[in-house]
Amino acid sequence: MRHGIGVARAFAVRRAMAQVAATPTGSDNLKGMALMIAAVLAVPSLDAIAKFLGASMSPLQIAFIRYCVQTVILFTVLTALRRQIATPAVVAALPRLTFMGALMAGSVATLFISLLYLPLANAIAIFFVAPLILTGFGVVFLGERVGWHRRAALAVGLFGTLVVLRPNVTEFGWAAVLPLFSAAGFAGVLTVLRSMRGSLDPLRTQAVSGAFATAFLGVGCALGIASGVPVLALTMPTGQEWILLLLLGSLATFFQFLFTLAVRLAEASLLAPFQYLEIFAATVLGYVIFDEWPDALTFCGTAIILAAGLYVFHRERRLGLMAEKAKPRVP
Repeated sequence: MRHGIGVARAFAVRRAMAQVAATPTGSDNLKGMALMIAAVLAVPSLDAIAKFLGASMSPLQIAFIRYCVQTVILFTVLTALRRQIATPAVVAALPRLTFMGALMAGSVATLFISLLYLPLANAIAIFFVAPLILTGFGVVFLGERVGWHRRAALAVGLFGTLVVLRPNVTEFGWAAVLPLFSAAGFAGVLTVLRSMRGSLDPLRTQAVSGAFATAFLGVGCALGIASGVPVLALTMPTGQEWILLLLLGSLATFFQFLFTLAVRLAEASLLAPFQYLEIFAATVLGYVIFDEWPDALTFCGTAIILAAGLYVFHRERRLGLMAEKAKPRVP
């Protein structure tokens, strides 16, 4: 089961992208690409752990404990580095950080629940429409200007999502739509990040927003108990499940560090397309561990989504290079 790694990972990557200042060397680019490929191929293994746990535990409970572990680790790191947490910048950003935490919790929860019913690769394929939704959110909420190239890519990507959704809705019902809501929540997180670009460092942003996500998921767990819905009922984890839960949260935090390090070493636009290797890894793991194999229409729709996303990355890189060449050179 996907457990918010996609959200937190791309969350960390986007923040790191915004803070890369130096031009990487060729050697740094190679190191960055190697780290990115290793991290992307490893992330679905965490999804598989969470999907395995979902057979006997509430998805909200898994997400709650996963974020608890991350919060403890990040706040411990901040304390060890003697970095104050409640800085004036953090206090000023609390409303946005709270909203981000709510979006993160909602995004994780909807995706977790969907994976009780959907194959791993199918859900991730639908979730990867998030970068395209982000483009639309940038226009609506941030007033960003988008040319016809990106508008066309957005339309194509959404068409690909419909291609993936159609057979999944037929086979799995309403659960097939949940990854789409999860993707929208994730795009909302990145939109808030864009709106506060440069106001907070990545570690504090991730720690505080993650703490709020933990709190919201805790409330969700309490409501799940009160509702009496079987799928939301909490259970006491066994010894093996506790080990997997702790491993899940710890490795999730570690992989976020790998992603951030990769982006600091290499050009962000060079690394971005490698994120789509996650779908390949998820397909392989889904088949090997859970005997899941997407149908032809899911593969076709995924290819359309990937093509649209890669085109947006290519277009952004080309425009960035053109802008760089247009800058006056200082003698």
